[in-house]
Amino acid sequence: MEALLLPIFYVVVLLYSVVIHEVCHGLMADSLGDPTAKNLGRLTLNPLKHLDMFGSVLLPLLLFIARAPFIIGYAKPVPYNPDNLSDKKYGPVKVALAGPASNIVLALVFGLSLRLMPDIFTSSLVPQLFSFIIILNLVLAIFNLFPIPPLDGHWLLMTFLPARFNALKVFLYRYSLPLLFVFIIFIFPLMFPLVSILYKLITGINL
Repeated sequence: MEALLLPIFYVVVLLYSVVIHEVCHGLMADSLGDPTAKNLGRLTLNPLKHLDMFGSVLLPLLLFIARAPFIIGYAKPVPYNPDNLSDKKYGPVKVALAGPASNIVLALVFGLSLRLMPDIFTSSLVPQLFSFIIILNLVLAIFNLFPIPPLDGHWLLMTFLPARFNALKVFLYRYSLPLLFVFIIFIFPLMFPLVSILYKLITGINL
């Protein structure tokens, strides 16, 4: 039974982690004057409103079955209109960073809960489940902060990169898909020591 329930739990956690990520994008946009996501009914934790069948279900399941060293996924991006934002210069950055920030908050909440957990729970599955939530949300935050379109981190680069680097901006947008694949396959796995460091910093436990 445990062998069956754990994969289901992992998928549910991944699903809600990416849903919260997307909702926070919409909430930030709404707070800055753009009601697009709210008008479309996307400011909800109902996963059916955000579900992407491949990115939210099939991709993480395939990675889990293949025993991949990491599990990632995504929900349908929450739409927003940057022209409606009250902060035209830094608004897109604020909207972009709201998603990874939500994953960091989730990692902190469950990490501190694990650190302070009474000994009565240590022999149960609870620490294992909390650990997965922490690791997953750290992975999602780091992954999305990388400065390649369409990841959230690219808005930081596009906003603060001087105009003399416009050719680099054009290059990143033009070749974003192959660059993203290169990042996922070759670069992102190298960042797992950072995940381990952050995990220990939050929980006080070696990963």
